[in-house]
Amino acid sequence: MNSVLQRFNLAGKTALVTGSSTGIGYALAGGLAAAGATVVLNARGTDKLETAAQRLRDAGAAVHTAAFDVTSAEAVSAAIAAIERDIGAIDILVNNAGVQRRAPLEEFPKAQWDELMRINVDSVFLVGQAVARQMIPRRRGKMINICSVQSELGRPNIAPYAASKGAVKMLTKGMAIDWGQYGIQVNGLGPGYFKTELTEALVKNEEFSRWLIARTPSRRWGDVEDLVGAAIFLASDASNFVNGHILYVDGGVTATL
Repeated sequence: MNSVLQRFNLAGKTALVTGSSTGIGYALAGGLAAAGATVVLNARGTDKLETAAQRLRDAGAAVHTAAFDVTSAEAVSAAIAAIERDIGAIDILVNNAGVQRRAPLEEFPKAQWDELMRINVDSVFLVGQAVARQMIPRRRGKMINICSVQSELGRPNIAPYAASKGAVKMLTKGMAIDWGQYGIQVNGLGPGYFKTELTEALVKNEEFSRWLIARTPSRRWGDVEDLVGAAIFLASDASNFVNGHILYVDGGVTATL
């Protein structure tokens, strides 16, 4: 039994989690740290980043921070080089940075479309490529791209977001195809509806919450901790022959009409 559990052990591994000062990214970073990994938190600003890092350190985690803009090719390249030089080889990458914008499609501003695509799609390409260039010579590595149930399902007023998460799903498969030959596994983690700072208004909307809970076979909202086990699996040796897969953690939403 111990040998089986050891496959989930992340001791000695270094994990970079983008967009990890709050919400799902923070929860995933904490989970990877609890499994033994040294984690590197990322955000654009330093204040929330340092606060998040200190909370994890207080819980006994080995934590570093890297403040950089995941949508800037130059910033990404410099940051990945600095992490590899000053902290250590990146064994695990979680591409979590993302935003949501809501509006009827016919009224959706072009500037918000561009912002969504930069943060939700371009960042996965830029950070994934920069890290892959480091992993390829080592012939090993794990990448987890945060997708969504909207990688599969639509909802009113979020067509651009769904388009961006559909793109992340297919980019994940493409990364797995191109980089699998180098011992790199690239998979997606697809959260359903989770209670986070970004969904607080929806959680408080009684009509929407009633609809969602009735629509979800598990009959509840997700808690961010529900994602941790799946992330540890995809980051660990337990998933060494899992590649190009999207693991939906959604309480069964994608299983039913």
